[in-house]
Amino acid sequence: MIVFVLTIVVIAFIFDFINGFHDSANSIATIVGTRVLSPLAAVIWAAAFNFAAAFFGSTAVAKAIGGGMIEQSIVTPNVILGGLLGAIVWNLITWFYGIPSSSSHALIGGYAGAAMARGGLAAITWGPKWVQTLSFIVVSPMVGLIAGYSLMLLVFWLFQRSSSARVDRFFRPAQLASSALLSFSHGSNDAQKTMGIIVGLLVSAKTLFANESGWLRHFYVPDNSIIPHWVQITAYTAISGSRITKLRPVGGFCAETGGALAILGATHFGIPVSTTHTITGAIVGVGATQRLSAVRWGLAGRIVWAWVVTIPASALIAAASYLALAALSP
Repeated sequence: MIVFVLTIVVIAFIFDFINGFHDSANSIATIVGTRVLSPLAAVIWAAAFNFAAAFFGSTAVAKAIGGGMIEQSIVTPNVILGGLLGAIVWNLITWFYGIPSSSSHALIGGYAGAAMARGGLAAITWGPKWVQTLSFIVVSPMVGLIAGYSLMLLVFWLFQRSSSARVDRFFRPAQLASSALLSFSHGSNDAQKTMGIIVGLLVSAKTLFANESGWLRHFYVPDNSIIPHWVQITAYTAISGSRITKLRPVGGFCAETGGALAILGATHFGIPVSTTHTITGAIVGVGATQRLSAVRWGLAGRIVWAWVVTIPASALIAAASYLALAALSP
């Protein structure tokens, strides 16, 4: 049984890695699209600042995922594994078809689906965290849109007498800073979700590790308020691993900065949000300052539909995964 639990921990970090490459396109889209960095350099740049988030900030999001959304009495290793499989399968499906869906909501939906497959609706802890998470599907892209739009207008006003070439020369290096901030905010929010899932697993299996000695004693976690350091560092290590509108460096700077500020604000209050949703909203806001026709609304509509179906789709896959695991269990 201990080997099974440790295998699930490894699978959780695999999800974290998949989250990293699934969301990397969203994190680096603007800096690559404006040709400030090559794709390889942008990935390395983003990975470094995703990992840097391990040394700053709180673990409020991890605690919300680990103990604030699912009734802990029904959580078992099979529930955790079913939830992870639902999120991984949905991530791979959307990645294969190039749909920028949310890894965060895939994980939340998967966890909820597997839990309901075991305990029904009573498995869900209906409360503020669910209200915040579901409402921020709408709120986070709107905040990103407003932030991107407002920053772009401010830049227009400050540089109204400057030539386009001069503005680009200024914002090309500035976009390195905004991209770093976006990657940092992505790591500070997204890596914590996997941390919360792992802690929930270890708490559900704490009796297995209660009397263990040696290196196994590090897997004993008494409750969801404690996030072991090894979980934090490994989660951040794992996560470090179609455009909506045409952007120049100045637009990339405004979109990344606006999206990063929105994500960091949510992280401060322990709200799990989607980097994909937020940066997409910020890019739309920047594009809308040029003219509404500059935004590819057809593509934006497809993305919104992906947002809507991510939680129920990953929940259904996770529920089926849990039922299969339960049937195979002795």
